[in-house]
Amino acid sequence: MSAQQSNKIPVVEVDLNASKKRVHPRFVTGFYQNIRVISMYAFLALFLILPWLRYNGRQAIWFDVPSQHYYIFGMTFLTQDFYFIAAFALIAAFALFMVTVYAGRVWCGYACPQTIWTHMFQYVEKLVIGDRNKRMKFDKEPMSAQKAFKRFLVYFIWFVFSMITATTFVSYVSGTEALYQNWQMIGFIPFPDWSTWIWVSIFIFAFSTYVNAGYMREQMCVQICPYGRFQSVMFDKDTLIVSYDYERGEPRGARKKGTNPEDLGDCIECQMCVQVCPTGIDIRDGLQVACIQCAACIDACNDVMDKVGYPRGLIRYTTERQLVEKEPSRVFRPRFFAYLTLLTVLCGGVIYALNDRVPLEIDIRRDRNQLSSLNQQGMIENSYIVKLTNKTQEPHTYKITLEPQDGLSLELRFNDVPLEAGESFDMPVSIYGDPDVIEFGQTPITLNVKNEDGQYNVSKQNIFTTQGQ
Repeated sequence: MSAQQSNKIPVVEVDLNASKKRVHPRFVTGFYQNIRVISMYAFLALFLILPWLRYNGRQAIWFDVPSQHYYIFGMTFLTQDFYFIAAFALIAAFALFMVTVYAGRVWCGYACPQTIWTHMFQYVEKLVIGDRNKRMKFDKEPMSAQKAFKRFLVYFIWFVFSMITATTFVSYVSGTEALYQNWQMIGFIPFPDWSTWIWVSIFIFAFSTYVNAGYMREQMCVQICPYGRFQSVMFDKDTLIVSYDYERGEPRGARKKGTNPEDLGDCIECQMCVQVCPTGIDIRDGLQVACIQCAACIDACNDVMDKVGYPRGLIRYTTERQLVEKEPSRVFRPRFFAYLTLLTVLCGGVIYALNDRVPLEIDIRRDRNQLSSLNQQGMIENSYIVKLTNKTQEPHTYKITLEPQDGLSLELRFNDVPLEAGESFDMPVSIYGDPDVIEFGQTPITLNVKNEDGQYNVSKQNIFTTQGQ
């Protein structure tokens, strides 16, 4: 059955075992490419700038893995706050699913890091070697001094970009101060004085960036990234996709400018849609797993249509319902509402949890060697370790008190516990019980911890036992 006779948008299978061919896309300008370039480099600028932002004298976003403290604009998270990370991951996943159901793979075409860095690396080739035809010819030329120099220049610029990417990425973990201020002089040359894990991390991320953006490129999207695999499960007849209008474009054929042969469609077989595609596919063959919906083919085709005097939109953002069934698309549909509802619930839950969160952590550990003992005064003593963690980004002084209870008293090594921002401290405490007042067995107790102005107040329960075990 021909594409024109099909009752649905054809889907083309990709041979994942085919030999890799270098794709040299032609750079094109247009409405969608302007949006794409702005969005991609806005995300790139955000990635590079964020580690340098400061908040209350500290790096605003800092995932301090060695100390297991994670700082995000005034909030301090510890390892035990992992459920927040899980919630953020779920929010990101459902947001991606919702966007995919509505607008297809716009993430891939407009915001994916692989797309951004690949576009940047390919643009370096364009600046050094030339546009698409020159790059293709350059690959086939025999090695010469000029070719070797241009190759070296391209690889060197890629290396610089990879190192900038790697050091920026590592600075989110190590901190900008540790990464950019720890230098030593070797002779007259400044050299970074980094720990082994920083060197290893930078090497791994620089190597990954260099290989993924410089060599793997579209193969990451076609053969490795799982997103393209499950997109067909998430697409429906109302999902926006980049499509070629078969009914209008077929049969294809060249013609003189200004003519409109009745036996030919509007496609003039110029191949521009193929030449500008960053993954090297032909959108006219139908929906394909390699299409990242960057809309470069739309801008290229619209430019050609303007030149030959035909209406725009031979290749356009549309839906299967619009293109095949000639019916209006349905924006609000059950699957979209399901993702929207889940996303709203998750966001609401996280916002509530963050607002209700007290940035003070308290943990009570009993002395497991001896649960209770009898001192010289005849009082029953229980020993505990109270771990306090200041999860704010300002220093605070905390006081530990025992909830009033007949026959029980609290003894502290320090009356006040001053903690710096993000600091933890293990405080030994003892609770004494009068055997004539308290009951035999286990008695619930409550320890209260609050800061100097009473802004943060946390309580934790444990037990007081009157017998050794």
